[in-house]
Amino acid sequence: MLTGAVIGDEGQVIELEWRDGARARFHAMWLRDNALDDKTRSAGNGQRLITILDIPADTRIGSAMVKAGALEVGFVPEGKTVTFPAAWLRDHAYDRAETRQPGWTGETVQRWTKATMQDRVPRASLAAASRDRSVLRQWLAAVRAYGFAVMDGVPAESGALCKVSDLFGYIRETNYGRWFEVRAEVNPSNLAYTNLGLQAHTDNPYRDPVPTLQILSCIENTVDGGESSVVDGFAVAAALQAENPEGFGLLSSYAARFEYAGSSGVRLQAKRPMIELGPDGELICIRFNNRSLAPAVDVPFAEMGKYYAAYRRFAELIEDPAFEVTFKLEAGQAFIVDNTRVMHARKAFSGSGKRWLQGCYADKDGLLSTLAAIEHEFKEAAE
Repeated sequence: MLTGAVIGDEGQVIELEWRDGARARFHAMWLRDNALDDKTRSAGNGQRLITILDIPADTRIGSAMVKAGALEVGFVPEGKTVTFPAAWLRDHAYDRAETRQPGWTGETVQRWTKATMQDRVPRASLAAASRDRSVLRQWLAAVRAYGFAVMDGVPAESGALCKVSDLFGYIRETNYGRWFEVRAEVNPSNLAYTNLGLQAHTDNPYRDPVPTLQILSCIENTVDGGESSVVDGFAVAAALQAENPEGFGLLSSYAARFEYAGSSGVRLQAKRPMIELGPDGELICIRFNNRSLAPAVDVPFAEMGKYYAAYRRFAELIEDPAFEVTFKLEAGQAFIVDNTRVMHARKAFSGSGKRWLQGCYADKDGLLSTLAAIEHEFKEAAE
């Protein structure tokens, strides 16, 4: 609850204090632009109804009062009064003194290694997630937190993986089709279609934007070997940063190039860092795929030797068993990975028996949107 409000800088700023002693300053223009009244934002969808040019350039706070724990602000020269809930102001405070080191991640992200995850792989059954919103909520939250999860009880039939994506969003169709087969082929267009082992990698780094989610569903698996494995790229990046800050800086500062031209009429290219940071230093994406890495031409000559040393060390850490969680998909099981974070791999398997998986891509914004909507439902029900 708010306990105090002091206007400063001739109405350009207001400083607020909460009951627990927390303080935060807000600019008059920021408050006016983010006003919650029905003339500024649509009551139906929350979208803003005005542009920045509709707000007077000389906007300032003429009056402020704490009422029932909320903040009532009067803006001049408009003569407009707006009320802001105390909790909303606390959630949206931007007056922070702490500085974040490059490579930080948000509170919902939990990095993991083999030691912390091998025996607690998140999972749910398709039937339970389809009928029980709390089960779906937990499964989606696990994908948000850990970047992967397993789903049991998926029909062992072609196209059934769509039932998983239908829980939260839509399939993203690519040149590989609505979904694609993952089994041994003669003269394959992609090394994924062989019985060879595959190094831990993210998919399709040659696309921009890259597919943010991948689902792999098992229809048949009677081979020896062929276990799936996942590696938390965020955890590996943190390990590289702790060991070699300069190398981390090189892989996050300079773009790598990725290419794919494995089928007729397709030539995909993208230029992005292997370790991508947001403008505020947040770790937002890992791109790692030795099969589609193109020549690096965006690194200065003077830095190329150190860049390659950092790339090699990054690859060594990715291959370190301490970061690898393994499991074998049986018929009727699927797993989902956040393709911007978690690398997946496959062990080699024998030529006897059959291994038939299907894969598809989906978009993380749909998953996060569905999760946020469910969390909002639960919050409203609890109030």
